[in-house]
Amino acid sequence: MSDAFEAQGDDAPVQTSTPVDASAFAALGLAPELVAAVADLGYTQPTAVQARVVPLALPRTDGGRYADLMVSSQTGSGKTAAFLLPVLNAVIGEKAERAQAERAERERQAADAAARGESAPKAPKRKNPMLARHFKAATPLALVLCPTRELAQQVAHDAIDLVRHCRGLRIATVVGGMPYQMQIQRLQNADVVVATPGRLLDLQRSMQLKLDEVQCLVVDEADRMLDLGFADDLAEIHALTASRQRTLMFSATFAPRIQQLGLRVMHDNGSHVQRVQIDTPQEKHANIKQVLFWADSPVHKRKLLDHWLRDASIDQAIVFASTQIECDGLAEELQQAGFAAVALHGALSQGLRNRRLMALRNGQVQILVATDVAARGIDVPTITHVFNFGLPMKAEDYTHRIGRTGRAGRDGLAVTFAEFRDRRRIFDIEAYTKQRFKAEVVPGLEPRERPPQPARESRGRPGDRRGGRGGDRFAPAAQDRFAPPAGDRFARRGDERFAPRGDERFAPRGDERFAPRGDNRFGGQRGEAGRGGDRRPSSDRGARAAGSGARPFGTHRPR
Repeated sequence: MSDAFEAQGDDAPVQTSTPVDASAFAALGLAPELVAAVADLGYTQPTAVQARVVPLALPRTDGGRYADLMVSSQTGSGKTAAFLLPVLNAVIGEKAERAQAERAERERQAADAAARGESAPKAPKRKNPMLARHFKAATPLALVLCPTRELAQQVAHDAIDLVRHCRGLRIATVVGGMPYQMQIQRLQNADVVVATPGRLLDLQRSMQLKLDEVQCLVVDEADRMLDLGFADDLAEIHALTASRQRTLMFSATFAPRIQQLGLRVMHDNGSHVQRVQIDTPQEKHANIKQVLFWADSPVHKRKLLDHWLRDASIDQAIVFASTQIECDGLAEELQQAGFAAVALHGALSQGLRNRRLMALRNGQVQILVATDVAARGIDVPTITHVFNFGLPMKAEDYTHRIGRTGRAGRDGLAVTFAEFRDRRRIFDIEAYTKQRFKAEVVPGLEPRERPPQPARESRGRPGDRRGGRGGDRFAPAAQDRFAPPAGDRFARRGDERFAPRGDERFAPRGDERFAPRGDNRFGGQRGEAGRGGDRRPSSDRGARAAGSGARPFGTHRPR
């Protein structure tokens, strides 16, 4: 599977000749159908996040209220199964209770008919939901929200693998870019819906979908969801699913601002939220080697990338670009150079994106050039290298990018190319991950400029701009950056240039405008020099004004 059981096993279902012991998953309290599916996939032990989260998200046996969870764990740690297993377990239990209630009702009706001497009523015939006259709005029991279409499709694929032994449990995917009619048909009798917010609300407003029976709401990659402007959509979905029992939020990173936004989607504004943090973005990916190459120009970066892509150890790779234009241009250049490369970004149609992802998974494409739309939701076990040709706009996106390789316990390599003008972004990534890049050079492609060097002493965090100059690597260690050096001819020359020039230019000009005007209106006499004629210092004029009974400067009444 994909992210479902990342720390162990292959992406595809494992066919084993001997039965797999999945008793560790049964000990978590999961239904036998799910344990059998896990065993078919070849997994024996839950990951750390699964062992912590699954018991908390399962229905409580003491009758207490469910706990809303906010879970933070690294990419590739098994977050998908951490929420799919308890959600599917709850849906299985709910459907079993409904089936039992329907069976009891039929038995009661049969007993009543027998008491009256009548034959038992027949079970209603199953109607074809695809016919318009039999249409009924879908009422799912669980809802999983994802920020991107690729991630939603990946989560749905994992859910389908887990319900292979569950009879009558349907999984539906609702994403943009796909025909409405096809999605409406797939929504019929759906128990779990995996969706992106935009298309989900479109179908709900057109009465194709009802969310009032949702018992569990899951927000996957919550930081990306809230940061992409889905806060209003989440608030609306929160109101539409007000009767749900619990809310689960998962992400690799939770900035403080994102946490505050996320609490608004929880019950009682997050007063009952339990935070679970398995590991932090600052913890180093032990199985991913991270290196940095400084470049003088975009042409130099292109040469470095070409050198690396010709490495025979590369199975498949993802090259991240900053913009869609850069993504298309780089993919075209790689194709002309003889590489099996395709571009993937948000401006492409959903059908084309699906075909290119499928070609990547089938091994028909070796290099995927993508924007940050592919930083989440792509899980291909044969991706051995990730190249950051264009740096991410946000430091936390770097963590999600490199998480596309080294998954399921495999080894991976993350290579970053940066120009010297991008050094601030590099320092921001180092400050966020609290890890220094290991800068390397390629023989024959060394940068001409001198790479930035770290400061000798750092009183603050790397890259921290708030306190002092602890993280500023380029600031002088012992003197002010803006102080002129000794002997500088532009140093301040006492009061020669910038000192005040007495009262020559900027001193108040006597009683020119605001001074009392003598006996013009208030009965006093005009000064000796007339208007503007008094050039004495302001203190003398104030004393003169005070002696003559006139109001001091600034105390006259407005006309």
